[in-house]
Amino acid sequence: MGISFKEVTHKYPGLKRKQFTLAIKDINLDISDKNEFVAIVGKTGSGKTTLVEHMNGLLLPTSGTVGVFDYVITPKERKNPKMNKIRKRIGFVFQFPEYQLFEETVLKDIMFAPLNFGFKEEDAKKRALEVAKKLHIEDLLNKSPFNLSGGQMRKVAIAGILSYDPDILLLDEPTRGLDPLGQVEIMELFKTIQEETGKTIILISHDMDLVYKYATRVVAMKNQVIEYDGNKEDLFLSNKYLECNLVKPNVLQLIDYLNDKLGYNIGYDTYSLEDLIKKLEGGASHE
Repeated sequence: MGISFKEVTHKYPGLKRKQFTLAIKDINLDISDKNEFVAIVGKTGSGKTTLVEHMNGLLLPTSGTVGVFDYVITPKERKNPKMNKIRKRIGFVFQFPEYQLFEETVLKDIMFAPLNFGFKEEDAKKRALEVAKKLHIEDLLNKSPFNLSGGQMRKVAIAGILSYDPDILLLDEPTRGLDPLGQVEIMELFKTIQEETGKTIILISHDMDLVYKYATRVVAMKNQVIEYDGNKEDLFLSNKYLECNLVKPNVLQLIDYLNDKLGYNIGYDTYSLEDLIKKLEGGASHE
């Protein structure tokens, strides 16, 4: 098991003594370290980010425990040196990760994380060059990260995470602020990584189109608890998505229209508009 929550509650302290804000409550959740693409969804304030920030020790539980591989995080772990080992295995791609760039060159920026985790300089450089090639940014290595486009900066920041080869990737709204083409490029990159390596990817997103296209499992938060944990098809075939304050993906809204109004018989195993077009061109069943 990669990550395991046992009765985890987190409370943020208030301004006055004994005041607090409940962020997540009594969470039980197991996520494998291999071959999962999990989407964490829910409206703003539901507890998504707080949940994910427990997965690599950025936050500690107020009560309960979080198991991360062979380590157990408890409310008293703040100064425990094992946190660095946990963060080496759990890579966190924050919202707008390019804001974390700071080195003189792209190469140095990508090398920073592996060096910080104890890689020898030669090995850190080798990893940086490998990842840069995978992300098609080899021609940027000697440039300043601050002279790049927004999409290029996003790739450099992601390369810095991939360079130390974490076992699980946490993605907090990784496409936010990118144009549509950039969104597709970034998500296809993570899909390829997941398919080629078997790494588990955990995605926080408000975009149900991205969730439905890429995730294989959906964990929906509502009022600080897990309201739904299961496959995406069941979530949207039923009214459960409404109970979780979610909207139906555009492709499913179009499928509903084609089925209900025009007599088609297209299933919810169609995960994007591109897939739907192919089915229609291929002669989808029609009454």
